[in-house]
Amino acid sequence: MTTTAVFFDVDFTLIHPGPTFDGEGYRRFAARHGFAVDPDRFAAAVAAASSTLAPAQDGVYRPALFITYARRVLQEMGGAGPGVAACAREVHDEWARCGHFALYDDVRPAVRRLHAAGVRIGLISNTHRCLASFQRHFDLQPYISGAVSSSEHGYMKPHPSIFRKALRLVGVAASESVMVGDSVAHDVEGARRVGMRGVLLSRSAAAQGSAPEGVPVIRSLAELPRLLPAL
Repeated sequence: MTTTAVFFDVDFTLIHPGPTFDGEGYRRFAARHGFAVDPDRFAAAVAAASSTLAPAQDGVYRPALFITYARRVLQEMGGAGPGVAACAREVHDEWARCGHFALYDDVRPAVRRLHAAGVRIGLISNTHRCLASFQRHFDLQPYISGAVSSSEHGYMKPHPSIFRKALRLVGVAASESVMVGDSVAHDVEGARRVGMRGVLLSRSAAAQGSAPEGVPVIRSLAELPRLLPAL
């Protein structure tokens, strides 16, 4: 089966947060709201809070889910008091700003190569970030055929409707399409439910879940163009 389109997750697949969202960044957020957190506890706090982002049973997009995540991170770092709730909302709001993020080095070469080969490229993201602004900020709009965010669509990955919306937008069949992302639950399994093929991008040992049997795992998007014919 020829691959007509490749869809990408965005956060931690195409972009990664800068220092605004590391331990020191959270310390600065907290200080503005009148409480203290321990930056050294950041990694453990993120791991503890990750369970709050598990896929909801009904798949409905709820901003409160991400605010709860930020609040849990702050609390796990030692944050307490009346300022935590407002601080978590600020963290959530700032996450939407593209200037706090950077493209991984392998993104632009891979996207250009796919585009030159005639492969359509789409984005499917569980985000409240404007994906049109994202494309402009990182100068990716010449390569992207369509993009769907959960905040605009109303449902989150792995709900089938967000994948089907993206497929209709790009004008391709599920059987001709591949989804690439860093989450087994959201990206790989969600795509497979609608008949797409999935590829797990595991940039580090901290990848979100182990790939099911038969699902390719790549360490870099540089591997993707060579992989597609084998799919």
